[in-house]
Amino acid sequence: MDPNQQQPAATPDAPDKETMEQIRARRLAKLGGPSTASATSPAASSSSTPQPGTAEPNPGRAEPSPAAAAAAASSSKIADKTPRVQPRSIIKPASRDVPEPPPGSSASRKRERSLSNIDDIPCPPAPRKQYREPTFEEWIDKLLTSILRVSLDPNQTFDSSGHNLTYLPELSQEIRNEGQEPMLSIDRFQEAVMEAGSVYPPHKPLFEYFLACWKRVTKFRVLRAPTPEKEEALKEAKRLCFSNCIFAITMPEMFGREPNPKHDTLVPYILEGVAKEDGLDIEFYNEAMTRIEDDDSIVPLFTKAMVEISTALSTKNMNGDYQPHVQALFTYSRYPALLNALAEHPTFLMAQSAPNIERFTLLGPFFRLSPLHPEAASCDFASPRTLDKGRIGTTQQSLQMTLAAHQEHLTTITNAFIRASISSRNKLLNWFAYILNVNHKRTATYVDPKTVSTDGFMVNVTVVLDNLCKPFMDNSFTKIDRIQVDYFRRNPRLDIKDETKLNADQEHSDAFYSTKLEGENNFITEVFFLALAAHQYGTEATQNKLNHLDKQIKRIEKDLALMEAERPNLIATRPERVPMLEAALKRHIKALEGVMSTKFAIEGIMTDKTMQTRSLQFMKYTIVWLLRVASQSDYIPWKKISLPLPATQPEAFRCLPEYVLQVIVDNLKFTFRHRPEVMVSAIGDEVVALCITFLESSEYIKNPYLKSSLVTLLYHGIFPAYHLKKGILGDILTGTKFANDYLLHALMKYYIECESNGTSSAFYEKFNIRYEIFQVIKCVWSNDHYKKQLTESSRVDRDFFVRFVNLLMNDATYVLDEALGNFPKIHDFQQQLRDPYLSQEDREKIESDLHDAENKASSYMQLANETVGMMKLFTQTLADSFTMPEIVNRLAGMLDFNLDLLTGPKSRTLKVENPDKYGFNPKTLLPQLVDIYLNLGSSPGFVEAVAADGRSYKPETMAAATNILRSKALKDPADIHAWEVLCKCFEEAKAIVDQADLDFGDAPSEFEDPIMGDLMKDPVILPSKHVVDRSTIVQHLLSDPKDPFTRQPMTIDDVVPDTELKAKIEKWMEERRAEIRGKVEGVTPAAGDIAGAEAATGGDAMDTTD
Repeated sequence: MDPNQQQPAATPDAPDKETMEQIRARRLAKLGGPSTASATSPAASSSSTPQPGTAEPNPGRAEPSPAAAAAAASSSKIADKTPRVQPRSIIKPASRDVPEPPPGSSASRKRERSLSNIDDIPCPPAPRKQYREPTFEEWIDKLLTSILRVSLDPNQTFDSSGHNLTYLPELSQEIRNEGQEPMLSIDRFQEAVMEAGSVYPPHKPLFEYFLACWKRVTKFRVLRAPTPEKEEALKEAKRLCFSNCIFAITMPEMFGREPNPKHDTLVPYILEGVAKEDGLDIEFYNEAMTRIEDDDSIVPLFTKAMVEISTALSTKNMNGDYQPHVQALFTYSRYPALLNALAEHPTFLMAQSAPNIERFTLLGPFFRLSPLHPEAASCDFASPRTLDKGRIGTTQQSLQMTLAAHQEHLTTITNAFIRASISSRNKLLNWFAYILNVNHKRTATYVDPKTVSTDGFMVNVTVVLDNLCKPFMDNSFTKIDRIQVDYFRRNPRLDIKDETKLNADQEHSDAFYSTKLEGENNFITEVFFLALAAHQYGTEATQNKLNHLDKQIKRIEKDLALMEAERPNLIATRPERVPMLEAALKRHIKALEGVMSTKFAIEGIMTDKTMQTRSLQFMKYTIVWLLRVASQSDYIPWKKISLPLPATQPEAFRCLPEYVLQVIVDNLKFTFRHRPEVMVSAIGDEVVALCITFLESSEYIKNPYLKSSLVTLLYHGIFPAYHLKKGILGDILTGTKFANDYLLHALMKYYIECESNGTSSAFYEKFNIRYEIFQVIKCVWSNDHYKKQLTESSRVDRDFFVRFVNLLMNDATYVLDEALGNFPKIHDFQQQLRDPYLSQEDREKIESDLHDAENKASSYMQLANETVGMMKLFTQTLADSFTMPEIVNRLAGMLDFNLDLLTGPKSRTLKVENPDKYGFNPKTLLPQLVDIYLNLGSSPGFVEAVAADGRSYKPETMAAATNILRSKALKDPADIHAWEVLCKCFEEAKAIVDQADLDFGDAPSEFEDPIMGDLMKDPVILPSKHVVDRSTIVQHLLSDPKDPFTRQPMTIDDVVPDTELKAKIEKWMEERRAEIRGKVEGVTPAAGDIAGAEAATGGDAMDTTD
C-alpha cells in the first residue's frame, strides 16, 4: 500500500439503540445521578489500539506466529490495495432493568418533557488524562513513523492522522533478533527506507515517495520540550531524506529497481513548480545547493533535467502549456551553481544554423516563445478577414501583456547568468553574438524564412539586450564614456566584415581593423554593441516586414478577385475546371489568412508602448554617443556642436557599421508613424542635432538613403500631434539656437546635393526629398531669423544660393510640365469613356491608361503646388537674389510658360472631372504665379527678361490673366492694379527689346555664344578652349558639372575670362547698350510705384492660401 495515501474518511452510521442509550446516560450524568456505564472492563480497555508515540513500551508482548507475521507483512506492503478501515470502539453503557413506559402514555410524555431540559444542566468536567513525556527513543520512533509512514508493528497500519503505514517485516524481525524493542531510529533509517523503497509500487516513480518524505520532514517542528538532541535528530532525518531522493534517481538499483528513464528524472517535479505539493519546493533546491560540494551527482542531475525541459519546450508555442518550463528556468536562476553548470553544458552554445539556434540550444526554446510564432498568430487571429478593428486591438493588447511578462522572465534569467560567474557571462554573450552573426540575411530585400531565425525569437533577444543596457543609460549620460569606440579592434564578438561602413569602403575598413588593440572590452561596451546589432537584425527587420506583408496581402486579394470574376465564365464554358478553381481559391484564402494573422501579430507586438519607450531610450543614448564620436567632443543634449564637423573624419567613425545610424533612423520613423505619443517625452534636442549635423556635414555619411532619411525624420517631426500644432519637433526647430544657426543652410545644402546621389532612382526620389524640405522650411518660416539668414546667405555665398535657386526653378518647370501635361490626357480619356458603344476590351485599356495618368498628375501636382509656394515665399524675401543674371532669364521663361498654359488657349485642355482629386486648383495656382511676378516686378533685369522671352510672353496672355483675376475675384483690387501696371511695363519693355534685337542683329559671329546664339556680354574660355558667355556656362554647370564640349568634369573656377574679346564686344555695342538700358529703366516701375498703386485702391491683400 502507498504510505503517502490518506485513509478514506469513514461514513458515519445512523444512531442505533445502543447509541441512544449512551446519549441518555450522558444526559443523566449531567444531572449528577449515578451511572453504571461510566466504567469499562479491564479487558475491554486493554484491547484498544495504542496511539503511536503515546503508548508505553511493552517488552513482554508476545511475538506473532510465523504464519501470522507473513500474513501481516503481505497485507501491509505498499501494493495498491484497498486500505482497511480501523474498527471503531463503541462504549456501551450498563443496562438498566427499568421498563420503558409505553409510547403515547402520560408517563412517556412526562419523561420526554423532563429529558428535554437535561442539556441545560452543566456537566462536571471529565477527568484529565495524565500525560507522560515520551522518551527520546519513543519520540524518534514517532518522528520517523510520521515522516516515512512505515511501521515495525504489524498491528499499527495507520498513524494518528489516519495515514496508511507500511509494515516493514524484515527490519522488524532483524531488530527483534537483536533482542531489542522494534522501534525506528536514526541508525536504522537507511534500512527502513531501503525496505520501504523495495516494496513501493514499481509502476510509480520511487522519487515520488521520497519527495513526500522530504516535504514532511521539512514541515516537522519540535513544538514540545525541544532539546538539542531532538533538533539534531530532525536535521539528520532531513539530510537522509534528501540523500535518498537523489539515490532514488541516480541509483535505483539500491532499492531493487531497474533504471527507468521515465522515473529516474527530476523533470516532472520541477515542472510542477515550487508551490504545488508534487513539485520540488524551495527547501529542496536550497538543500541541493548546500550538498553540491559533498555530492557531485546533484548538479549533473539538475542540468540533465533542464536540458530535457528545454528540449520539450522546443515543440511548444505560446498557445500551449509553456509556463511551467519557463518557471522552471526562472527558479534555476536563483542558484548560480546551476546556471554555471548549464552554461558549461554542450547544448548551451553549439554550432547550429540560424533557424536551429532557437530549437537546439539550451536557451533557444525559451527565447523562441512569442505571439509572432506562425502557429500562435494563426490561433490568436483566427479567421482574420472577419475580425473588426476592436477585436483586433483587444487581442493585440492581450498579447502585449503576455509577451511583456515573458520578456521580464527572460531578462531576469539573463541577468542571473551574467551575475553567476565570469565564465557564464562570457558564454551568454557568446551565445547572443552567435545569434546575431548568423542572422545577417534578415536584412536582405527578399528573405528565405528557412535560412534565418524567426521574428519572435529575434525580437525577444533585442528586448532582453535593451533591458541589459538600462542600468547604464541614465538621463545624465554619466556612463557614456564607458562605451569604447574601438570595440571592433579589440577582440569583438560581432562579425562586421561584410557590413557596409558609414563612410569607408571594404579595403579601407579591412586595413583599419587589421590593427588590433590590446586589452578586453568592458561589459557596457559589449552589451551596447550587441544591442545595436540586435536592433538591426531583430526589431528593425521585423518592422520592415510589415511593408512586405501589406504588398503580399494586396497581391493575394487581387488574385482572389480575378478568380472570383472568372468563376461564372468557367461554370458556363468549362465546368470541368471548376473544382480546380475552388482548390485554388482555398489555397489563396489560406495563404491570405496566414499573412493577415502574421501582420496583426507583428503590429500588435511592435507597437507596444512599453517596448517602444525602452527602445527609444536606447536610441537616444546611441545618438548622443554617435555625435560625440563624430564631433570628437563631449557633446550631450544641453551642449552645442560646432558645425560643420572637422574636415578630417575620425577613422573609428568612418569604419563603424552603417547600421549604427540605420537603426536610429528606422526606429524613429516607425515610432513617429505608429506611436507618436511615445516620442513626446522620449526624445528632444538630440534628434534635431543628429539630423542637422549630418545634413550639414553630409560628407560624413556615404549612403544617400540614410541622409535623405534624416530629412524624413524632420518632416515626420512636424506633423501635428495631439496638442502640438507644429508636431513633436516643430517648436525645437523654430526656437532653439542650434536650429536657428544651422537648419536652413543644412536643408538648402541637401536640396542641392540630392540632385544626383548616384542611384538609379535619384531623379524621382529627389522630388519627394525636396517636398519634405519645403514642409520643414514652411514650418519654421514664421521665425524671421530664418528670413534674415536666407538673405545673408545670398550675399555671402552667392554661388551656393544661385545653385539652390536654379534647382528650385528646374523643379518647378519639370513638375508643372509633368502635372499639367497629364491633364489633357485625362481630359481625352474621360471623353472617350463617355462613349456608350465602347467595347469592353477598349474600355478596360482606357481605364488603365486613365489610372496611370491620374496617379502621375496627382503626384506631380502636389510637388508643383509646394514648389511654387516655396518660390513665392523666397521671392517675397529675396527679390534681388532671384533676379541675378545667371538665373533671371530662366525664371522669367518658366513663369511665362505656365501663365500662358493656365490662361491661354491651351487652358481648355486642363478641364477635367473633379480636379480637386488631383490637387489641381487653378484658382490657387494662378494667384501664386502672379504673386511671384509682383515680388520681382521692381527689378529691371526681371522686366527685361520677361519681355525678352520670345517663346511664351504674349501681352494677350497677361490681359487674359487680368480678366480672370478680376472676374473670379482671385486677388484684391490693389494687387490687380499693381498687376496691370506691371503688365504695361512688360509691353513697353517688349517694344524696346524688339528694337534692340534689330539693332544687334548684325553682330559678328565671333561675338555670339556658340550654345545659345546670343550676343555674349562676358565671354570666358573653357578648359576645352571653347569660348562661351559666362551666364551660359554658369547655367550649364548648375545642372551638369562637366564641360559641354568634352564632357570632362569642371567648375566655374576653371574658366578664364576672355578680356580681349570682351573689350571688342563692349566697344562695338557701347553706344547701343547705353541707349537700350536707358529706355528700359525709363519704363520700369519702381518698388514704390507698385506699392503706391496698391495703396491707391485702399484694400488689404487677400489671403489666397488654402
